[in-house]
Amino acid sequence: MFVDRAARIVFLGPPGGGKGTHARRLSEKYGISHISTGDILRARAGDGTDLGTRVQSFIEKGKLVPDALMIEMISERMAQGDVQRGFILDGFPRTMEQAKALDQILAERGTPLTLVIDFEVSEDVIINRLSGRRVCPKCGANYHIRNIPPRRDGVCDRCPTALIQRADDREATVRTRLEVYRAETAPLVGYYRDRHLLQAVDGNLEVAPLEKHLWSHIEAV
Repeated sequence: MFVDRAARIVFLGPPGGGKGTHARRLSEKYGISHISTGDILRARAGDGTDLGTRVQSFIEKGKLVPDALMIEMISERMAQGDVQRGFILDGFPRTMEQAKALDQILAERGTPLTLVIDFEVSEDVIINRLSGRRVCPKCGANYHIRNIPPRRDGVCDRCPTALIQRADDREATVRTRLEVYRAETAPLVGYYRDRHLLQAVDGNLEVAPLEKHLWSHIEAV
């Protein structure tokens, strides 16, 4: 069964598809690592280095960070001990070059992928989700102005600190991110389908029914 062995999972899908939400929930349920490239990049973007400044520029414009940089960061992350119990990759790979590099990284460790989940989501749902998202700049708590509002308008429940909208969640940037996704990442669906690793889920669903659907796929592995 899934819970009895290390599982190595990739979540594919457009921004706003629910990958991060369900990766966190699965990580907690099964005790495996959630590796979010978004979190890695945002941490790097705020570190004050020249590299961080470059990363920040890509994020704000909704562009993909260059493959070589992403592959280097993921390779470093995969060398850490916690991934031996299994992992969920959320946001990587995003290009064919990254997918092939991931194959090589895992082959060198003798730990090939177990499953790839594709979150299929409509553009309208994505824009609604991302443009309404708010985050606490102090503690990192996430909210949504319609779906998960804070108790006090615009203020974090935990801190309290004024919530912000990330630059990459603004509608114009979201549309750019979707264009990039269709051009660069969508072809990976066929790549993983041909390798018999792919399962699709309806990312338009609300959290609870999607979670049930998702877990049924994962526990069948």
